[in-house]
Amino acid sequence: MDGKPGRDTIGINQLLLTLTITDDHPHGKETRLQPILLSLAISHDISRSACFDDLTYSINYVSVCSTLAEHLPKIHHASLEALVDHLFDYLFHLHSEIQEASVIAKQVKGPLQPATVSIKATRRRDQLPTVPDEFLLEGLKCPVVIGVEPHERTRKQPLFFDITVRRQRMESSQDQIPFLGLSVFLCHKIEPSEFLTVEALIAAVAGHVLEYTRKLDDEVSVRISKPMALPLADSAQVHITRRRKDFPGKFAHHVPSNRPSGLAVLINSITEVAAIPDDASPVHAAGIALGSNLGDRFANIETALRLLEVPKTLLDDLAEDAQVSVVDTSFMYETAPMYVVDQPRFANCACIISTNLPPMVLLHLLKRIETVVGRAPSIRNGPRAVDLDLLTYDNQIIDTRPEDDRATLDNLVGELVIPHPRMSEREFVLRPLNDMIPDFVHPVYQKNIRTLLNEVLSTQRNDNLPMLKVIPFPRYPLDEAAVTKTDALPAPQTAKYWTVASTDPSGNPRPHKTHIMATLNVTPDSFSDGSLHNALPAAIAYTASSVAAGADIVDVGGYSTRPSADFVSTQEETNRVVPVIESIRSHDDEDVRNALISVDTFRWEVAEPAVRAGANCINDVHAFTGPGYPLVQESAKHLLQMQKVARELGVPIVLMHSRGDAGSNKSYDDYPGGLMEGIKTELGEKVEAIVKGSGGVRRWLIIIDPGIGFSKPMDAQFALLRNASSVVAEEPGNPLAGYPQLIGASKKSFLGTALAQSDPGGTYKGRQTSAQERGWATAAVVACAVQQGASVVRVHDVPEMKDVVAIASAIWSR
Repeated sequence: MDGKPGRDTIGINQLLLTLTITDDHPHGKETRLQPILLSLAISHDISRSACFDDLTYSINYVSVCSTLAEHLPKIHHASLEALVDHLFDYLFHLHSEIQEASVIAKQVKGPLQPATVSIKATRRRDQLPTVPDEFLLEGLKCPVVIGVEPHERTRKQPLFFDITVRRQRMESSQDQIPFLGLSVFLCHKIEPSEFLTVEALIAAVAGHVLEYTRKLDDEVSVRISKPMALPLADSAQVHITRRRKDFPGKFAHHVPSNRPSGLAVLINSITEVAAIPDDASPVHAAGIALGSNLGDRFANIETALRLLEVPKTLLDDLAEDAQVSVVDTSFMYETAPMYVVDQPRFANCACIISTNLPPMVLLHLLKRIETVVGRAPSIRNGPRAVDLDLLTYDNQIIDTRPEDDRATLDNLVGELVIPHPRMSEREFVLRPLNDMIPDFVHPVYQKNIRTLLNEVLSTQRNDNLPMLKVIPFPRYPLDEAAVTKTDALPAPQTAKYWTVASTDPSGNPRPHKTHIMATLNVTPDSFSDGSLHNALPAAIAYTASSVAAGADIVDVGGYSTRPSADFVSTQEETNRVVPVIESIRSHDDEDVRNALISVDTFRWEVAEPAVRAGANCINDVHAFTGPGYPLVQESAKHLLQMQKVARELGVPIVLMHSRGDAGSNKSYDDYPGGLMEGIKTELGEKVEAIVKGSGGVRRWLIIIDPGIGFSKPMDAQFALLRNASSVVAEEPGNPLAGYPQLIGASKKSFLGTALAQSDPGGTYKGRQTSAQERGWATAAVVACAVQQGASVVRVHDVPEMKDVVAIASAIWSR
């Protein structure tokens, strides 16, 4: 590998290592051992070594090679980009003599990989790139009709494509290029083309690459080789380099043209921003870890979060403008105790706050909240009702102890050390932070949160003490006697909690339960069971039988979402669902009385009374923006009102992807990645607006639903089912990464369309089916949902689908 022109370099060429790498794959992410070729060029002045003929003044390439061979195989690399970042981490940490280096990491043969993939990067010791990184896809073969001669128009000939994307990618960035997706996308675009000249084709390919990468500053080089062009030469070639500015008008819009201004813009347009006084205290961002393992753990944490936002009720002598606002939250985890292991399991999470409180005042507020919620002094690292640790304060480094007292961590009482001195060793701190701020660089270690977490995970030899992602469901109606009395809004007690899909230290799915949501439509016109359960006795009978058969939650809906359903007023919808919920809560059978209930509504005016009557969850088919499409200012107003109600009630929320009427708006041609990218982008935009910012809903309360059967092309429904896991795949840039997923395809019309198809070459002519006749078809999609890692399936026939889930889980949830 060549170094920089005019500078001495010491190199290692084509070091072959077998490493654990995660690749993008048509069925989601796939982790496996793969051969990787590494080449290094280390910048180093060799003049003294040459003068004295002494290796003391040079770089020991044997030692460097041993470092890479020893450490890189020990860690799971979430991508080829992550491997490069890890390599530089080890190189600079273990070899102080190295100040700058370049690396090429080449994936020799990835799964279903049609071309060679590699990354070329250069870093200094400060981990800053000196030149843009290069992402290379080499040797992609596509058959194309190309050429001006008549015989060239009669058949396709093979062309070979080499693609290089240059991007200024910081080490702390999650920027990645899914190479497999890019190659599939390019072949899809290239193979149907019928250009006369390679020049026209290559310009189109460069535009397609920039369209796919979606980064404003990317530079792309494309080389096309045409081996059949010249009988006496290996090939003819054309090579170009382009940026977005070279395609006037092509990239004028960075969102699909049929969507108006982004949801965030719409929200900002109706949100009043108060003027900031000249003498106002500066606002800071701080990270806080929360944990509890005594009493009602989840209610304790929610109470603490609500108290955070009323600081003047807890501390005297605060400035008049003192404020704390929770602006982001992590997922919630159940965690085995660390250090002192003979105690109950913890609930752990983290939050980001915006505050104008100074660090020591903020620390005093946290300690005051611990006292109010109920923490009593105990042994160090012992049980506690709630524990709040100040982890970060902007990117400041603070230690209030005298300099002579900083050699130990046994003298922290009443003192403040930021960043928290033990955060780098604690998965239960790093993982929640990684949910929110994976790119935040630790100001002491100069590594981002993602890297610190990967280092902790790389030391774990097994998964015996996993951090499990959980969703708590609060108990309603509120038991006023059991609610902690504070100056904040009361936090409801916990009824039950679910463990949902999560990944192990290697990034692989853990075994988990697929929960069953029973569908109770108390409507006269639902597509599958209209008028079957709209009378109260029938509704309660369905609930009782579903709970007895194993339903984990019952979804009560009073407004049909089928296309062209009759309009139902808010009052009528409320009158349909609230009596059913109240009757369930007063049922004689304890299991029925304590069953979890979801209210299926997109209206805050229905959701609030339904929850206060006893529901534990809101299922919103329009993800808070109401039934209108495209999104307009009224959509943003609807979101803010639903967000306010959901935040106050503190219940889990199911957010579904839809585009207005279920039978309309089915084209996703504006997205390079088609339907899957459209779902991630559109639903992700809503989820980000709902979770982040002041007044956001807790991340751990969100369940996403890709909206099978709603505004999706008929031929794409099964592809969406096959690839459902990719919707929430934990990959950089995916706004839905890590969220639990609900799949609801029970008895839907696309199943009927498939059943009506005849069997080519066979005797089966297809059959027309009503919704009630699609039970076996539903069983197939439920089994697929289990295989795809769904946390919840929404079904009508609970006894039969409980059997399907049980067997499918035995097969796939290893």
